[in-house]
Amino acid sequence: MQVKHLLSGVAAVVLSMSLIGCGGQSDGEQKAAAASGLNGSGATFPAPVYTKWASDYKGATGMAVNYQGTGSSAGIDAIKKKTVDFGATDAPLKGEELDASGLVQFPAVIGGVVPVYHIEGVGSLTLDGATLGDIYLMKIKKWNDPAIAKLNPGVKLPDTEIKVVRRSDGSGTTFMFTDYLAQVNEGWKALGASKEPKWADGTVGGKGNDGVAASVKQLPGAIGYVEYAYAKKNGMPAASLVNKNGKVVAPTADAFAAAAATADWSAKPGMGISLNNQAGEKTWPITGATFILMQKKTDNAKNSAEVLKFFDWALTKGQAQASALEYIPLPDSVVGKIKESWKQITDASGKAVLQ
Repeated sequence: MQVKHLLSGVAAVVLSMSLIGCGGQSDGEQKAAAASGLNGSGATFPAPVYTKWASDYKGATGMAVNYQGTGSSAGIDAIKKKTVDFGATDAPLKGEELDASGLVQFPAVIGGVVPVYHIEGVGSLTLDGATLGDIYLMKIKKWNDPAIAKLNPGVKLPDTEIKVVRRSDGSGTTFMFTDYLAQVNEGWKALGASKEPKWADGTVGGKGNDGVAASVKQLPGAIGYVEYAYAKKNGMPAASLVNKNGKVVAPTADAFAAAAATADWSAKPGMGISLNNQAGEKTWPITGATFILMQKKTDNAKNSAEVLKFFDWALTKGQAQASALEYIPLPDSVVGKIKESWKQITDASGKAVLQ
């Protein structure tokens, strides 16, 4: 299956979904459109696979699932305000926030964040966490800096200014990226992981994974970070990274799977664990799950039940689509725990919405 072909359809579907909220429809038409299916929003990291799942699910069941990649912060806000049937975030909420907001959280799929670059004449590049972090602190300003050259013997690196591209919106992909940097770079340890960090002056913002990818493609000398499917979609080179075991690893589905192989999913409420910087010879160091958020006590039991039916289908019959898009399906044991957690989602009387 061609990722580029699949993802070209993603943009069309997301565009059509966005038009629902535009001024071309009356309020009545918008309400009718919303009533015709399920609505979710949030993280752009999983948007390609969620949209593919939605397309195939509609073909199988007739139920429309409309997903808008608005960014993790916006998705969290939307589900808290009950304006969507489900929210999506790459930055898992902590137990106390889940409890305070009356939310249930569960993982949906695993993926990797990769550094993409635009350097004329350089087809392969290796970085480590300390160097990548210093680039994003604007401490390393040129591609032929000694720290980069040391990691790339034999590669002719140009005396070109590095243009640092980052997300301009509240982003779970950014949270995953900065969570990694905070583990491997002294400067980032002080800053910590964040969906919206205080970026160094001179960095370039792009909205969503697509926005970052577009900026890197347009700017010679640029570096950015995106979910791997976006790098594949855009035909962009991604840097290899030195992992926790000191091994140079290229971003691949096998490397993402290796990072998730020994995860303890019960260690955090809502299974909100980090898969970053895991030990292992073949692990990709910036790997994470992306999460779904739903109201624990729902005002719309019918829609909540339909959302759970959709994810039940996705977690069982949608695994091939996830793999084709370079995401990693969750292990069967984790899927069992997820389905058990759905019993917490109830109607106003306290009855589980999915029987």
